[in-house]
Amino acid sequence: MPDSTHPTPLLERDHWRDLSGPWRFCYDDEGHWKHPSEVTFDREIQVPYPPESRRSGIHDEAFHRVVWYGLTLTLTPEERADRLLLHFGAVDYSATVWVNGRLVAQHDGGHTPFTADITQQAQAGETVEIVLRAQDNPHDLTKPRGKQDWQLRPHSIWYPRTTGIWQTVWLERVPETYLHRLTWTSDMERWELGLRLEVAGPLPPGLSVRVRLFRNQELLADDRYGLRHAELARQIALPDPGIDDFRNDLLWSPGHPQLLRARVDLMVGEQVIDRVRSYTALRSVCVKGNRFLLNGRPYYLKMVLDQGYWPDSLMTATDEELRRDVELTRQLGFNGARKHQKIESPRWLYWCDVLGLLVWEEMPSPYRFTPAAVRRLTHEWQEVLERDMSHPCIVAWVPFNESWGVPDLPTNPAHRDYVRALYHLTKTLDPSRPVIGNDGWEHVATDILTIHDYADDPATLRQRYGTLETTRLTLSQQQPADRVLTLAGFQETDQPVMLSEFGGIAYIPDQSSGWGYSQSQSEADFLNDYAVLLAAIYDCHGLSGFCYTQLTDTFQEKNGLLYADRSPKANLLALARSTQGNRTAREMTIDPLMNPYGNTARWLNRQYEALMTPEVAEDAEE
Repeated sequence: MPDSTHPTPLLERDHWRDLSGPWRFCYDDEGHWKHPSEVTFDREIQVPYPPESRRSGIHDEAFHRVVWYGLTLTLTPEERADRLLLHFGAVDYSATVWVNGRLVAQHDGGHTPFTADITQQAQAGETVEIVLRAQDNPHDLTKPRGKQDWQLRPHSIWYPRTTGIWQTVWLERVPETYLHRLTWTSDMERWELGLRLEVAGPLPPGLSVRVRLFRNQELLADDRYGLRHAELARQIALPDPGIDDFRNDLLWSPGHPQLLRARVDLMVGEQVIDRVRSYTALRSVCVKGNRFLLNGRPYYLKMVLDQGYWPDSLMTATDEELRRDVELTRQLGFNGARKHQKIESPRWLYWCDVLGLLVWEEMPSPYRFTPAAVRRLTHEWQEVLERDMSHPCIVAWVPFNESWGVPDLPTNPAHRDYVRALYHLTKTLDPSRPVIGNDGWEHVATDILTIHDYADDPATLRQRYGTLETTRLTLSQQQPADRVLTLAGFQETDQPVMLSEFGGIAYIPDQSSGWGYSQSQSEADFLNDYAVLLAAIYDCHGLSGFCYTQLTDTFQEKNGLLYADRSPKANLLALARSTQGNRTAREMTIDPLMNPYGNTARWLNRQYEALMTPEVAEDAEE
């Protein structure tokens, strides 16, 4: 059976080894050491938790510019015989890696993965010595850093820093020629799935790739293509049942997250030389007029802002914690999450795919506008798109938030050109999803007009967004947060309008320090204030959806529906009723994904088990 915690569930092999656990560690604040031979390790850290976190065993939140990691591995005979890849899920910010004293990798970007081929080092002996140097200037505001604070202690809306390794490190055995990358796309109009793949290594004669797609145990497609080059792009036609009721069984949505399992074999003649498991889905997202469309139908977005921090581990979480966040989001009645200023682990996106949660993926911001900041953000954003484009749960890309990194949008043409450039670059690399150029205000290029408005008076919200006419008037005249919503030159074409941040009600029963955009004094008041506010949103017919702030308390921000430890602040069913527009409990239990009484519905468990179960029909055929 496949390992259900594989770090890259869209490209999963059997032969891999998780390197999480104790590594040697030290600080090098002045950056004196340049090579592993110079380093003196003086402590131990639990990878992949950052040294600022309690779970790391270090828990040092002071400023540190350079950190070093070391690990000695004993290799298996198979690892010494095959090609061996060393993967890093994310290292913040600049990483340099040596194996047995030889430089094998360098990477800039704190949120995206990189890989080193360490085959030569592995074949040299039974052990390998891995050393990583991470440089992360805590005061540098030109690198994409998201919510990581540049002050010593978290203040306002910023949180503790993350330095060095913070996502999984693992070894993977591959053959000499192997499948390097798969990218899936969906064409619902033609009832086809697109596959683009890349092969690494030499291309022997007779090379081909076999692709099989399954819905549960049903074989939907079995195609084979010859390979003459390292890249291949093909469209895989699926059997079209024709009638909508039958078609809907194959489509992915939050109410029916039907995934299609994929088995991809790289072959020379009839011999399989590499095999990976993956998955995809048939679904479409777009905007049309003032509506967001999912699978060609208007779909009202009920989203929540998700910061992706945990009290003891900061930006790093276990697979169980990531899954639980998705389950809680669904149990609270939401159909989507806006992951805020963070590129989350692929494991979280996997659970959104499996359990059915729409995602807006947002690039962590730098805070200065300089040539270096432009280069860094543009490069890392392209790596983000490459990593995550195949996840069906992602329905929108957000390169900028609230003009962070482009602070002079209203007055500086270069800032406006930069936002437009990232908007169009994103559309070029992925034309299948909406793009929000700058979420919140000061729009210059966007497919959805998003507004951040923390007005806590329901009457004010109804006045501003109650009808299409008042909403358009608000767009042209109102200034929530004292920011204009659209800038001169923006071509408005009746795009959907969403409140992509609102609410932020704080409930702090222990009277600890913290804040929200408004505050409730008791659990009953909290439930009522949330219900009244959400009722007002549902009365706002000029909106195509909302994103409530926020899922959990996050350090000094105490405006979550859940506490930081993920326990609910009030009755989950009552909160979910308000999120869903005051649906009755009976109506809610009809929809298995909205069921607040359990972790997941039986249908979801069957879906997950089917995804993880070996292909019975396929194995029988072989």
